[in-house]
Order: sequence, then structure tokens, then C-alpha cells
Amino acid sequence: MTPLHDAPQGQRILVVRNDKLGDFMLAWPALASLKQAHAGNHISVLVPEYTAPLARQCPWIDEVILDPGDSGDRHAQAQLLARMRKGNFKALLTLYSTPRIGWLGWRSGIPMRLAPATKWAQIFYHHRITQRRSRSQKPEYQYNLDLAEALLIRLGQPVPAALAPPYWPLPQDERRRQRQHLKDELDLMTERSWAFLHAGSGGSAVNLTLEQYASLAGKVDARLTEAQAAAPLWLLTCGPGEEDTATALCKRLTDQDSDAVFVPPRQGLTDFALSLAAADLFIAGSTGPLHIAGCLDLPTVGFYPSKRSATPLRWQTCNRERHRLAFCPPADAGSDTDMSRIDLDVAAAEISQFLDRRKAQSFES
Repeated sequence: MTPLHDAPQGQRILVVRNDKLGDFMLAWPALASLKQAHAGNHISVLVPEYTAPLARQCPWIDEVILDPGDSGDRHAQAQLLARMRKGNFKALLTLYSTPRIGWLGWRSGIPMRLAPATKWAQIFYHHRITQRRSRSQKPEYQYNLDLAEALLIRLGQPVPAALAPPYWPLPQDERRRQRQHLKDELDLMTERSWAFLHAGSGGSAVNLTLEQYASLAGKVDARLTEAQAAAPLWLLTCGPGEEDTATALCKRLTDQDSDAVFVPPRQGLTDFALSLAAADLFIAGSTGPLHIAGCLDLPTVGFYPSKRSATPLRWQTCNRERHRLAFCPPADAGSDTDMSRIDLDVAAAEISQFLDRRKAQSFES
């Protein structure tokens, strides 16, 4: 734990988070901590091509390096190794450890290498931090922050005070611009709340069925109507290959007299992510889009399984506490992934109150 220098110096740091979109978004608080620790820090990230567009939007990142992945051929791996050697990095921080990255880090000669002490690949690192993430004792973004702070201590840099959300701060007029764009494109009403609903799963997350989402929307509408408040306009979003899911849900909602609009696919991941800034509320399973919304500090509603490694605590969004709701099956459910055990009446009551409060406040509050 002895610092390298008596006086802190700016350092070139390479951070690896080369898995899925949601995992990468939950690394932004750690990236913010590293960037804010010293004005001279240069933060590079190693990410797959899929998440690179958002990495280029991140205010805490100076350089994006593409990872060819485990399937990359020998030439691609050699090019990556050469890039790592030429980067003059003082430190390598691997937030998710794999043997290939550990081996490349060791061969690159980066003098300080730190990773979680949870896989055999830890042998390639000078410093290992025991975390036991599968126990889900804290949010994933906090585990990432713990690793970043451990690295800063070893670099002799002060650990900055916790940065308050949003971890993706947008210009003041970006929300207004995104809302105007969607209003013009889809002929939307702006007097009512816009509840974005993302029913896709990204191929990994456990999510509600279309029937459940339709029932939830209907219950929210009914509760707000009973309270003499305006029901929201439901905007159905989708990821690549999920258009049929979103359009099917849109039809279910309109058939039950909910006001719903299908949002056509955006022009790439960055365009999609920025469009979420228009939302008054974002509802989804524990997917990448939910965590984009969290980084934007949007009000979010997440649906999670009760599985120990996938709980609402472990995959908590990194927005402010008062901006998030989370629901999962009861602990005594026959299956920890049986989402049918979620009480939609309870969820609808909390969501309708959430929307009513949000409508009474300015978005920036």
C-alpha cells in the first residue's frame, strides 16, 4: 500500500471493461474517480467494438482502444499487444479479469497491474483485490469504484470525494433537443409524461413478458386516472433485432386503450443512448439500456430476478436513489428467475406515485 511517489503525479492508466453494455456503463463511476483524482491522468479504455461508440462519449475517457476479443486472430492479438506496449501506461486496471487480458497485460510490461482476486488469471497481476462479487453485497458500480480507489492509493494519488450523478452529464439543452426531435418525428404530445418502456432483454437479462408489461401499463394508467392525474404516453424502444417485440407490445397497449407509440430504431448506439435523455421515466429489465438511463440520472424502474448474482442490489443503476425503483420476485419464490411472481399491483402503485411526483417537479430536481 506504499505510494509510488511523495507527491502525486498524473499517470497514463489503461482500464479494461470489455464485456457487455450494462457492465461497461456501471464502470463510469470508477472512470470518473480515476479522471478526477489528478488533472494529469490520461485514461484509456479497452472495450469491444460494440460499446466503443459510448466510450467515445464518456467525459472521463481520453482514448478508446478496441479489443478484438477472444475470437480475434493471432494478428489482431499481436496488434493489441503492440498497442499496449506503445501506450506508455503506468497502470492497468482490469475490472473484469480474463486469462487473455491478464496474459496480454503481463506481456505488455505495464509496471502496475491490478485486478479482482477471483479468477486464476490473477496470477498475471501485481495487486489483487478480493471482492466476492457473486455474493452481491454491494452494487456492481461500487465494486468497480473500490478497484479504482485501490489503484489510486497505490499510485499515490488522493481518492476524490464521491461524484454525484449524473455520471454522463449532458449539456443543459440536450434533453430539450431530444424531446423536440422525437416530438417532430413521431408527432408526440409534450403535455404528458413520457414513459419509455424497453421490453427487450439483450439476449441475457431476465425480463417481464409482453403480457406482464401490458398489464403493468394498464394498471399504471388506471391508478393515475383514478387520482385524476394524466396517464403517461408510453414510448416503446428496442435494441437491434428487437423491433418485433416492441411493435407487438405497442399493439397490446393500444388495444387496451393505453396511449403508446413505437420508437423506430435509432441510427446506432450513440443516437439511441442520447434519445433516452427525452424520457421522464425509463422502465426495463436489467439490461444495457437501463444502465445507460442510470448514467444519465434519469428516473428508472428496473425488473430483476432474485438470483443471488443478479439481484437489484448487485445490478443497481447508478442514478440518484430517489430516481430509481426496483422490483424482483419474493425471496420465497419457487424459482429465483420466475418473474411471474412479481406483484404488478404493487409495482403499478409505486410507479404511478413516482410519475405523479416527477410531473410535479422539474426534471433537474
